[in-house]
Amino acid sequence: MGVGLGTSMWSGVSGLLANSTKMSTIGNNLANVNTVGFKGARTDFMDLMSADIGTAAGVKQVGRGVRVGTVVSDYSQGGLETTSENLDMAISGNGFFMVKQKSQVGSNGKMLNTGNTTNYYTRAGDFSFDSDGYLTSPQGLAVQGWKVDQDRIDAAAAAGTVLSQVPVTGEIQDIRLTQFTSPAKATSSMTMVTQLDSDTTSQNIRTAGTDYYSAMTEQWDGTASPAMPATAYGYQATMKVYDENGSPHTLTVYYDKIASTSGKDYWEYTVTCDPSEDGRVDLTGTPFAGTETAGLLMTGTMTFDSSGSLENMSSYTLASGASPGAFNAADWTAAEVSNGYPEFTANFKSVSNASYTTSSSALNIALNIGLSNKNGFVAGAGGSTLADANVAPADPANLVSFNPATTTVNSTVTTSYATSSSTVFSSQNGYTSGLLTSVSVDADGILTGTFSNGQTQKLWALALANFTNLQGLSRQGSNLYAATLASGQGTTNRANTGSVGSISGNTLETSNVDMATEMVSMILTQRGFEANSKTITTVDSMLSEVIQLKR
Repeated sequence: MGVGLGTSMWSGVSGLLANSTKMSTIGNNLANVNTVGFKGARTDFMDLMSADIGTAAGVKQVGRGVRVGTVVSDYSQGGLETTSENLDMAISGNGFFMVKQKSQVGSNGKMLNTGNTTNYYTRAGDFSFDSDGYLTSPQGLAVQGWKVDQDRIDAAAAAGTVLSQVPVTGEIQDIRLTQFTSPAKATSSMTMVTQLDSDTTSQNIRTAGTDYYSAMTEQWDGTASPAMPATAYGYQATMKVYDENGSPHTLTVYYDKIASTSGKDYWEYTVTCDPSEDGRVDLTGTPFAGTETAGLLMTGTMTFDSSGSLENMSSYTLASGASPGAFNAADWTAAEVSNGYPEFTANFKSVSNASYTTSSSALNIALNIGLSNKNGFVAGAGGSTLADANVAPADPANLVSFNPATTTVNSTVTTSYATSSSTVFSSQNGYTSGLLTSVSVDADGILTGTFSNGQTQKLWALALANFTNLQGLSRQGSNLYAATLASGQGTTNRANTGSVGSISGNTLETSNVDMATEMVSMILTQRGFEANSKTITTVDSMLSEVIQLKR
């Protein structure tokens, strides 16, 4: 009997120990109810080995108590809390941020390890940049990711290719900002889409055989002020562009109606800059500035059908080797075409061998008015120069033009309706230099820098890790986990790919602890502890009765 009662007492003791452990788990959950990215846990019990006893019904078993079977972590999604910090991040779905001790840069510029190369994993995305430019956790660990491949992005943009995913280069490494400025970019393309009033009358006297298709352009005089007389055009539109040093320059496009013939409207346009900013020089080194041609960059015509839709165009620029001086239509030839759009150049910085669109160092600007043709212009009936177009009789067939069969009409295109003239849309791709003002993250984990010049640049792609056996992860404190043999080393992916979720910027994941559930569990655990203590006191009373049998 004594042995049985002693065993009962130890069963009660095991219950006290197990419930104490469970209360510790509950207490830890409640203590971290406001911890960013915290994942709660629960304590599961299992019974101890049972003892065989003889009964009238044969050998049966009596339990010997309870012990802690396992502590299970709850990796379910926590709530998402919006914050005001751009670099606060939350993972929506599976995965962990990767962080590790910062590497150091050696004298040769290569990254050196500082001894601890262990990767840690966290759901807490309260990151910030430190004084050395590293994106770090509150513990000073560097967040891991891939560097964005800007060269591939630029190459795709130049080729007009749309990338399905932001390209990255190299291995996973510390995310660090080393470039805090955005260099200036020279304008290489401009869009000028206008609505031109079809009821407008021509402002110039047009004489076939002399200047029929360039009557307005021939009014330009780079030595006069203004260079284009106010009475020479029906409409004008301006745009700011940038040279390779980031300096701004204003381009002005002038328009004048030529005529209405056979149900079609013809307009002349001229692209100009400030004559004093024209840095072109001819092959002998003679500058265009100070001559009548200074500032005259491109001229051409637009053809509209009876409904006012643009159906064709011509463009002329100075032929290679043409000299500055008085306007000479024979010096103007069919424009070069880049990605389907006609090009001109101003050579604002007077760069050597860059004054004609065919020059090897030219920084050309492509003009988009809504039509493109990658095959370029087809020569007119008489040839490819503006003088060939102006021969008598005045015939549109003399103009260079796009082949209608291979011409693309954009969704936004210049028109000529019976409404007042206006600029519908204008844009260009150049900009001045700028300083980094902020960094943000998108759903795909791409860190993008915003600069004071209004430009954005994709900088880094976050690396996320996931594990087949999450229960094998080891809690390291400070919201960190470490991989173990049980969890495996895991797999790494970019956000929104593979088995990992997306990123929410300006957001933190809150603790997934449910206070109501924990309070109920606390009550049950408390009652379990009390019941086991009653077992001990009751057995103690029974043992006392056994001792009293001697009396």
